[in-house]
Amino acid sequence: MFRHTIPIGRIFGISIDLDYSWFFIVALFTWMLAVGYFPADFPAASRGQDWALGFVAAVLLFVCVLIHELGHSVAAQLYGIRVPSITLFLFGGVSRIAAEPGSPGQEFWIAAIGPIVSFALAALFWEIEPLLAWVSPWNGVAASLSLMNLALGIFNLIPGFPLDGGRVLRAVIWRATGAYRRATIAAALTGRFVGFLLIALGIWEIFRGALIDGIWIAFIGWYLESAAGGQLQMESARTIIGEHRAADAMRRDFPRIPGDITLQALVDHFVPSQSNRYFVVSGGIAGDGLITMSTIRTVPREAWPVTTAAQVMISPARLDTTTPGAGLWAALEKMGRDGVNQLPVVEGAQIIGILSREDVLQHLRVLQTFATGAGNAPDYQRGPNRGFPARKSHTHLP
Repeated sequence: MFRHTIPIGRIFGISIDLDYSWFFIVALFTWMLAVGYFPADFPAASRGQDWALGFVAAVLLFVCVLIHELGHSVAAQLYGIRVPSITLFLFGGVSRIAAEPGSPGQEFWIAAIGPIVSFALAALFWEIEPLLAWVSPWNGVAASLSLMNLALGIFNLIPGFPLDGGRVLRAVIWRATGAYRRATIAAALTGRFVGFLLIALGIWEIFRGALIDGIWIAFIGWYLESAAGGQLQMESARTIIGEHRAADAMRRDFPRIPGDITLQALVDHFVPSQSNRYFVVSGGIAGDGLITMSTIRTVPREAWPVTTAAQVMISPARLDTTTPGAGLWAALEKMGRDGVNQLPVVEGAQIIGILSREDVLQHLRVLQTFATGAGNAPDYQRGPNRGFPARKSHTHLP
């Protein structure tokens, strides 16, 4: 999802990024507050003040969303789960949590801490608002943030995946039944129901004349339904893949080049005839390596005739790799966590295969065909990652 982000810093070792869609949603919230909330509650304010108040409140709302996400992330870190990044985007924020919680208790607290943080922020701004009465109408920023954080906390408690309430529901069902998959499916189905309900509500609002509100509600509903549906497809794919290993789906006919070939010869003779954007370099006793188009571009063009592939290749020790006996689903999760589209499959110091998302998709189609018969296979083409594990996350809507 977040291929175009702007890094703005790190907090507790977690990278904080802004997706480009963040600028749109801040502008939208600024407009909504400037033409709706502030003129109604503070009629004495000037038009310029309304827009300034709206902008400040919109930016501070996303600071609150970031604090909400940090609540999830710090809780996950306390349980020993790595959190590479938090991204603020169109629908609020998303924490990239590197693995699923190991128990219902961990799932419950990692999910529940977000709404708790939002309610605490709502209470804080509620207490601050009267203290700022002497700078009215700027005290309206505190009042609006109190209301928005309260709404954020309540909305995220709706018991449907991927909202916090859905994850809390999954934790409760997981605890009661001991079945993680059953709990996930129940939470995802509830999330789809909530999504369809919001879509219907949005359409109703549009017919009542509230065009902007209706479109926004329906859009949020679509997003929730899509995320919950993706989770259901992921569980279906996990069941079909079962105990299959990386060796079952890896590509064995990958392009291999000698380590002593120069980059100039590689670009002149191999790159034009290959559709791949990577090559496996035979490293001899030292082991194999990988060279990509981006690796080649880091070397000045004038040095290509005297630089060999072995000199610039990425060794397996520096790569995200898997082994032939590793579980196929575990390899997919690793790709999702690390944000890569293919994994070299290594045995010793040698690369014996390349595992990509496309290869797993093809393997999944074959498995599904033999499992249910041709023509009954579900569609796993509704998007590049639909039905596949991505980075684990908590998503929150402002």
